[in-house]
Amino acid sequence: MFKAARRRRRLSMTSLIDVIFLLLLFFMLSSTFSKFSELELSAGGTGGTGSGAATNTAPLFLELSEDALRLNGANLSLATLAQAINSSRQGQVQPLLVSLKSGATSQRLTDLLIALRPIQGLSLTVLGSGD
Repeated sequence: MFKAARRRRRLSMTSLIDVIFLLLLFFMLSSTFSKFSELELSAGGTGGTGSGAATNTAPLFLELSEDALRLNGANLSLATLAQAINSSRQGQVQPLLVSLKSGATSQRLTDLLIALRPIQGLSLTVLGSGD
């Protein structure tokens, strides 16, 4: 009734380290490293910058569609938009109405808002789709 004492075998950590390394490599290569940014939007209503308060300046009208951008009827690109707005401003807070036409995607609107961000003194109002 004497049992032979068995010697415990040590576990090898090499296979565990290999598995962890492969998992680390998989997650690093399968993830995306995108930079997300924020755009500040305010809802219309009473009070605040989008209140529709009376100003002495006529608003600028911007039409945004899938493939066109028109400021007061003139075709523009996103690159020349800031220059065109600054040349038509009169030095005070300028209302800007953005009309979304059919086919205007949310990405296109986001690109427009990013292009408008550096321009100071704009009171921006985004209108719904009229089509």
